[in-house]
Amino acid sequence: MDNPSGEIAPEIGADYADANLPGQHWEKRSFTDCDFTEADLRELETTGCTFTRCDFTRTDLGESKHRATAFRQCTFDRTVLTRSSFDSCSLMGSNFVDCVLRPVTFTEVDFTLASFVKAPLHDLKLAGQRFRETNLSEADLRNTDLSGADLMGARLLDAKLGGADLRGAKVDANGLRQAKLAGALIDVEQAIAFAAAYGLVVS
Repeated sequence: MDNPSGEIAPEIGADYADANLPGQHWEKRSFTDCDFTEADLRELETTGCTFTRCDFTRTDLGESKHRATAFRQCTFDRTVLTRSSFDSCSLMGSNFVDCVLRPVTFTEVDFTLASFVKAPLHDLKLAGQRFRETNLSEADLRNTDLSGADLMGARLLDAKLGGADLRGAKVDANGLRQAKLAGALIDVEQAIAFAAAYGLVVS
């Protein structure tokens, strides 16, 4: 609903469950506690939008494009994100469960406090992304480009990083101990940090 100024008013608690809205273009819209369960939002394009605590369970977001949009504490459960792209977006605190994530493009995205437990993130380009305190436990990150990424405080318990490019990435000692790093590509500074994490003395 439009307000008197001509701007679209924020939507709170709106029900979009089962909505059929492919090919929409949304700009500077705000949604809080809205239900998009099983909605058809294929090819949705958003610019400068904000979604807070919204539910995208079984939502089809295939081939959608998002720029400067924030998804804060949202639920993505069995969500289809095939061929979608996120550019300069925030996914802070959002939870991803059994989603169809590949292929997907992330450019300058903030994943702080998000959860990707057991997520299939292998072979993706995630260079330079922000994963501070992100839960990546048991995630499949094999052959993924994580060069220059910020993984400080990330939970990497049993995360599969074989073949992943970690050069220039920020990873704390605890993360190095938790992950399965065999075959990962690292730089000299990380090799020293890895050795220190296991109590070795480099001289």
